[in-house]
Amino acid sequence: MDTAHVEDPTVLLLTVEEAARRLRIGRTNCYALIRTGQLESVPVGRLRRVPADALPEFVARLRAANHPTSLAA
Repeated sequence: MDTAHVEDPTVLLLTVEEAARRLRIGRTNCYALIRTGQLESVPVGRLRRVPADALPEFVARLRAANHPTSLAA
């Protein structure tokens, strides 16, 4: 079994590449989301990491922005 892409649910911080893979976007696009503040990240020394729980929060904001709950009558 190839364990290279098996995701460990106990991992709290993801590399930008891991976050991009989970979001099914490119690494450059993921860095752009981080740079604009759309996707949360934290510095760990000289490294940049994305909290694992930031991904569902990001997706929830995207969904809310694209599907407003109140419709104009």
